[in-house]
Formats: sequence, structure tokens, C-alpha cells
Amino acid sequence: MSVDLEQFKEMFYEESSENLEAMESGLLELSEGGTDLDVVNTIFRSAHSIKGGSATFGFTSVAGFTHVMEGLLDEMREGKREAEAKIIDILLESVDVLRAMLGSHQEGVEPDDERANILKSQLVAIRDGGVSSSSGSESPAQAADSSTEVSDGTCQGWNIQFSPHEDLLQTGNDPALMIRELGALGTLSLEMDDSRLPSLDAMDPELAYLQWHMSLKAGEDGNVPNQDAIEEIFEWVEDECDLTLEAIEEKRKSPDRRADERRQNDRRQNDRRQGSRRDGESGAKKTTQAAASIRVGTERIDAMMDLVGELVITQSMLSQLGEDFDMSQMERLRDGLTQLERNSRELQESMMRMRMQPVSFAFNRFPRMVHDIGQKLGKQIRLEMQGEDTEMDKTVMEKLNDPLVHLVRNSMDHGLEPPEERTEAGKDPEGYVRLRAFHQGGSIVVEISDDGRGLSREKILDKAIEKGLVTEKDAELWPDEQVFHLLFEAGFSTAEKLSDLSGRGVGLDVVRRNIESLGGRVDVASKFGEGSSFSIRLPLTLAVLDGQLFRLAGQTFVLPLVSIIESLQIRKELIGGVGSNAEVYRLRDQYIPIIRPASILGCSDTYASLDGGLLVVVEWDNRHVGLLVDELLGQQQVVIKSLETNYQKVPAISGATILGDGKVSLIIDLAGLFELSGLMNDRAFRIAA
Repeated sequence: MSVDLEQFKEMFYEESSENLEAMESGLLELSEGGTDLDVVNTIFRSAHSIKGGSATFGFTSVAGFTHVMEGLLDEMREGKREAEAKIIDILLESVDVLRAMLGSHQEGVEPDDERANILKSQLVAIRDGGVSSSSGSESPAQAADSSTEVSDGTCQGWNIQFSPHEDLLQTGNDPALMIRELGALGTLSLEMDDSRLPSLDAMDPELAYLQWHMSLKAGEDGNVPNQDAIEEIFEWVEDECDLTLEAIEEKRKSPDRRADERRQNDRRQNDRRQGSRRDGESGAKKTTQAAASIRVGTERIDAMMDLVGELVITQSMLSQLGEDFDMSQMERLRDGLTQLERNSRELQESMMRMRMQPVSFAFNRFPRMVHDIGQKLGKQIRLEMQGEDTEMDKTVMEKLNDPLVHLVRNSMDHGLEPPEERTEAGKDPEGYVRLRAFHQGGSIVVEISDDGRGLSREKILDKAIEKGLVTEKDAELWPDEQVFHLLFEAGFSTAEKLSDLSGRGVGLDVVRRNIESLGGRVDVASKFGEGSSFSIRLPLTLAVLDGQLFRLAGQTFVLPLVSIIESLQIRKELIGGVGSNAEVYRLRDQYIPIIRPASILGCSDTYASLDGGLLVVVEWDNRHVGLLVDELLGQQQVVIKSLETNYQKVPAISGATILGDGKVSLIIDLAGLFELSGLMNDRAFRIAA
């Protein structure tokens, strides 16, 4: 029976992504100095898993590249080599190459092996030329030469003893495939050894029990297979089997000395691997793949199954009531409906918990980035991460990645000073970039801060005045927070020299749009000479929204409740105007601009004049704005349905939901609404806001 391996590929890609992250984290940990054996073992196991899986799926270039890495790591874990900076750097670059190669395979294209071949040659050169002389080991070339040496110089073939370890099948390897490859090298005869085979009732179908004694001689072309070709077939499972090669000669020769050494080595490595596997099985599995998959702890699935059981019981009870219902059973019906509501709410909360992932999934990419960019810029940078266990919705986290990368790059490139400049300013030569996540109210806050130069209010205002965004007179009245938000204007930058990494301010308008598309906002705080902090506030989930229902031209719409400050009845004496068409309202000590959603959305506008209208004051981009609506309805939690998926993208609308009466209600996208209004680019509007 043939096995369709395609169904297992996605799982392999996800596990490989985890293993690459583990390798990268371990290598960065080693770069801090010393050779921690536990860390090296973790890196080695990750590389070995990728190698074995790649060989199983026929990704020979990936498997071969990883095998060379594995050889170098094996020397490190056996104490033959120190974790030097040069080796760490080339191994980190190798992780990047592996990630690119696997990405190509996942997309169904052949990977570009040019960079891999260059790195592979460098790894081989380090491996072959760098073994400590104190170890008394031969170089691989010397070992190969000694193993093929025969007493009379004539090799007729090879006797091969192949004994898979019991767990070999569990790593995706198949002895039959290896034997088939051997047969392609020459004339193969074999004898199966079933001495380890248990009784039928004690047999585990996932374990390997059979062993093989084989003889491989010259094929039809008359050429005797060489040892390298044979060992290459088994190199993917060298830690998962006992393998002995013995040359068949005209005069008998003692068994290969290296075979005993390899067998002992394999057993030691297998013992270590088995111990590590037992230790690791208790840990929660993670994924950073941005694909439509997610790994969930079994305890959360068990809790959800319990809730489903409760729901089935409630449904059964209500069904029985419906079969023979009369008014005497009204109380039981109310109890059943109350129980159904409770079960539904708990089921929804359980489902939301299944979507929640630790923010460490987003943070884990930054140690490598800080390491590489710090070296490139010649800066000493310390990355501090806090609150990695804080959970957020998987979809939110995926969309947060790009804004986070941009802000962290900005902090490193233009926020932190070079060591000499920091020393002159009386600072530690080593600066820090801090990533911090925490829950606050019904939102999650992610802060990116540094102890660098900070933002210069004067410099920002000079650039804003030059661009005509603000007048000198108005600028004097603006608080620092409003001044710093100018950085989020399209094309705004105070950087004197733009690098290929970032420009403080360049692209921050995209960051703001991305955050606002998630229903969040970004705030800036800074003190010149001491550092800056960007705070991103996001909803915990994009699937469910706490909403305020309101009526507009006979239609029901939903506003995100988190954006609403207050609502009020408009008084005529507080209405004002700015410019030709901008309406404003005096709310206590400030004027706020008014927007008519009905006009923007193409509905009939109920109010020709503002007097007596209902105003919903919302916060957007650190400003207060009034929305003119017809009527406020209730507040409720709504399930968001994507319009883009089910229909098409609609400006100023972020999605839709189905209300309790079965009607569809559209959810307002405040960022899109204000963009359509056109008032955000109006100078008079800015002054009012």
C-alpha cells in the first residue's frame, strides 16, 4: 500500500518553522559567550528533525545542507569545538538559507541553491579544518581513506548490517526506501533478521523491529559502489540506527574500526535524543506560521468539548419541551433558554480562548533582528522583552508583525545613538530597545521604547511649518503629543540621512493605517535626550466586537464601543463653523469637528440643520470628532463577518454582523469614514481639532 506524503507536508512545514526558530534562538543565546551543552543539543535536534523530514519528502538539497550543519553542531556538543562568533554568524546565515529553501518548496518551486552551496562549502571548510588537535580525531577525509583501505588493494563489494532503532519510523523515515536506494547502486542481496520481533499482541505498529544483513556488489556496469555513496543513503538516520559497513576483499580484513565507534556514538546520541524527547513532550507546541492553522493545548479543547456536552443536554431538554408544550411548562422553558444563553456565551468565550496565542510568537523574531542590525550599524543594543505570556488573538498578532518590525527598526536605526555619542552624553554605551505587552481594560497594549536621542519638538515643528501642515502661531499652542503625531503624516520625516533600514517618520503613516485597520491606535511619548515610546493599543480579538448600535436614515449601524467618548444632544448656541464647509461644536473647552456619516455613506440626511441633532463623540488619531446620528440604540457584543470575503471591500465599512432579529448591520470603520470625509486634510479642520 502506497502512502500519500502530501497530506503530511503542511505539518512538516509548521514543525520546521518551529525548529528554525529554536535554532535561531539557541544560536543567539550562544553568541553571548560560552558553549552551553543543553542549548547546543537543542539546536542539533532541531537541525536533525529538519534533515530527516526533508529527506522523507525528497528535498535532497535541504537535507544535504542541514547534514553539513549537523556535523559542525555535533562537534560542538561533543566538546571538540567552541561556539566562536564566526561559527555562530555562519550558522545564523544558514538558518536564513534553510528558511528560504523550505519556503520555496512550500510554494512549489525549486529553491535557488547558489547561496546554499557557498555556505555549505564554508561550513565544510570550518568542519574539516577546525577540529581540535587535542581530541585526537581524524579529519573526515582521513577517516574515509582509512576505512576503504584493504589488505591487497582490491574491494569486491560491501557487507552491510542495518539495525534501525525502534523509533525510526516515528521520525518519518522508511527502511524500505533506503534499501531501494541501495539496490540502485549495484547488485544487492539481503537477509531479514526478525529476532527482535515480539508476539503479535505485544507489537506496536509504530515501532521498527526488523534488521537486515545485506551484501552489495558491482552492478551491470562492473563498478563497485564506493563507501561515500552508501553512507550518503543512511546519513539521514545515522542517529536512529546501528550501521556497519565491511569491505568484501580478496583477503579477509578485520571489521571496519569506525563501525564500532559509530555504533557507540549512535547509541550515546540516541540516549540523549530520547531523554530530550521525553522532556519536551510535556511542553506546549507552538506555531509562528501565518497559514490558516493553529495549535491549541489539549486542555482548551477538552474544556470546549465539555461545553459542547452541556449545550447538547440543554438542546435535548428544550426539544422535549417543544414536543408537548403547554403554559404550565413556561417556567421550565425560561430556565432552559437562560441555560442555553449561558452555554452559548461560555462556548463563545472558550472559542475565543482557542484563538488566543502568547505575544511571544510576535516577539521571537526580534532577537535575531536586533543582533544583525546592531552589528550592521556598529551599535551596542540590548533587547528587553516583557509580558511575552500576554495573549492576543492570532489574527491580530499576524497583522501586528509589520508595524512592530518598522517601529523596532526605527528605534535601532534613528533612535539609539552610536556608542561614542552615548558615552559623550553620559549614557551607557549599550542602549536598549524594550518590547512590552500587557492587558489594559478590554484592550492589549504593546509598547516599543528605547533610551536613545528622543524626539525634538522644534525639529518636527520646523519641518511641519515648512510643509505647510501648521502655522508658527498654531504650533505654539500644540501640546507635545499632538506635535509628535505629525510623524504619522504621509511622507513626513525629520531624518537628515535616510538609511536602507528606516527613516524615523518615513512609512509611519502606513504603520498608523495598519493599526487603525485593526480597530486600534498608536500613541507617542518622548523626552529629548532620554528616549521615545510608541504605544499600540489593540482589541483583544477581531472576531467579536463590543458595539454601540445606532440608527441612520432608517438603517442600523454599529460603532466600536471602545472608540466612543460620550453622546449628547446638540445645542444651537454651541454650533460653529470653520472655513467654507467645516462644522464644529464647542464641547467644554475645545471645538470638535462634526462629520455627517449619512452624507458620506450615501444615505438621506435627516438633519438639514444641526440644532437638536444627536452627536456621538468618538476618539480617533488622538482627537475628538463628533458624528451626527439619528438615534442611539442598545449596546451589544456582535460577531464580525468579513464583507471582503463574502462580497467586496466597502469604503468606511469594516465588516457586518447579524443582529438578534436576523437583520444585517454594517460596522463603521472610523479611519475609513474620516478619510472619505476629506476633512482630515483640511487645514481649518486641523485647527479645530
